[in-house]
Amino acid sequence: MNKKQIRMVTVALMLGNVMAGLDGTITNTAIPAIVSALHGIQFMGWIVAIYLLGMSVSIPIWTKIGEKITNKLAFEIALGLFVLGSTLEGLAPNIYFFLVARMIMGIGGGGMGSLPYIIAGYVFPNIKKRTQILGYLTASFNGAAILGPLVGGWLIDALSWHWVFYINIPIVLVALLIALIYYKPVTPKSAPVFDLRGAFLLVSGLITFLMGIQLLGLTATWIVVGLILLSLVLLIFFFLHEAKAENPIIPLSIFRNRDLNGDLILFATTWGAFIAVNTYLPMWAQALLGMSALMGGMTLIPNSVVEIIASQTVATIQEKIRTFTLVMIGIVTMMISSGGLFLANNHTPLWVLILVGAFSGIGVGFIFVALQVKVQIDAGMKDMATATSTSYLIRILAQTVMAAVYGVIMNLALASGINSHSNITMKMMNELSDAKSAKLLPQHLLPEMREIFHSGIHEIMAVSFILLLIATVFNFYFNFKQPNKKIKNYSK
Repeated sequence: MNKKQIRMVTVALMLGNVMAGLDGTITNTAIPAIVSALHGIQFMGWIVAIYLLGMSVSIPIWTKIGEKITNKLAFEIALGLFVLGSTLEGLAPNIYFFLVARMIMGIGGGGMGSLPYIIAGYVFPNIKKRTQILGYLTASFNGAAILGPLVGGWLIDALSWHWVFYINIPIVLVALLIALIYYKPVTPKSAPVFDLRGAFLLVSGLITFLMGIQLLGLTATWIVVGLILLSLVLLIFFFLHEAKAENPIIPLSIFRNRDLNGDLILFATTWGAFIAVNTYLPMWAQALLGMSALMGGMTLIPNSVVEIIASQTVATIQEKIRTFTLVMIGIVTMMISSGGLFLANNHTPLWVLILVGAFSGIGVGFIFVALQVKVQIDAGMKDMATATSTSYLIRILAQTVMAAVYGVIMNLALASGINSHSNITMKMMNELSDAKSAKLLPQHLLPEMREIFHSGIHEIMAVSFILLLIATVFNFYFNFKQPNKKIKNYSK
């Protein structure tokens, strides 16, 4: 492609990230209104987790679909599924329809989130330039995340929560049009064999495992255990099959790479910790402080601003600072957020919560760009696409599992609090999560209800902090003695 085509394709990839960024903060802003309108506070964690589930099961498949039909067509199909799910969410009459639509959106999001980084790996062979482009992609995600709370909060307060999903439609159309006109992919001379059996085993194994995790605390223990055991059997068969497959979905050779394993573990622990702050900080502002949806969403804006700054800074300083140091800075700043929110109470001023929460943005900006480039360098060009999609899969799996775990923690806290207060019901706790409906609740019970809600968030932040301690140990183990692989040595 010529320079203009490359520039326009980069814009299309950034637009994909814009929609992903919008969905994160807009949906988090809208969760209180959604659970209140659809009476689904028990499924609050599912709203985040079911989307991540759709991403998780589809990410490895999108990589192989891209090999089969070109990354261009795969990216366009992913955009279509994303906007279809988004439209159906806006039309959802109940929480069950909403969750199914969100799953469809997640499947599209899996391709829309992973394919741009693979495409960038091919379009920009120069590692230093690729690092810069990854910074742009991250910045576009976070720029949209900044606008998300403002636009989403306004839409919810002025219209309804349905409109936070309809907003994706015009952005998708623009991205599709640009990709159709300017993206000229390299078509393989012969289409590789698609590993259909491997895809089936992987998707089935991931779905049963993640569904088992999602159902913790919501159904009988034997069902949860049965699903998890079934998933382990399916995944064992998957790995046995992949060992002899002609074109495996995930080549097992990448897991024999010690450095790459370290990258994946660090991605899993840090992303599992980050989702706690990103999901529950807006909820804190609305349920505990009685703020509007707009104000709740705005709590994430400083987080996104500093994440943009941090991600752009990494592209400049990565040649001079070791990956170990960059990741360690990220972990420590994320600890400030999780630890600070753990120590805060339900009377802590909003500005303090926003300031504390912003530190996690520094961490994510540093860790994402540093580790994503390191993944591609550690894997080498031969396994670059698979390693990139696998690292994305690991991040999403970590978020999916931890979203479910955090949801279980919250549900247990709510159930325990309700059992000790006979005059408080789950319906009332549903209404507490939305500032408008909370005004109709018995005002003398609000302090007790907020204390119940706070106890759940308090425990969630403790688990998030523990994950970051584990990440610290792994960073020392994998990266402390490792010499930095200079980016300039990998540039063409």
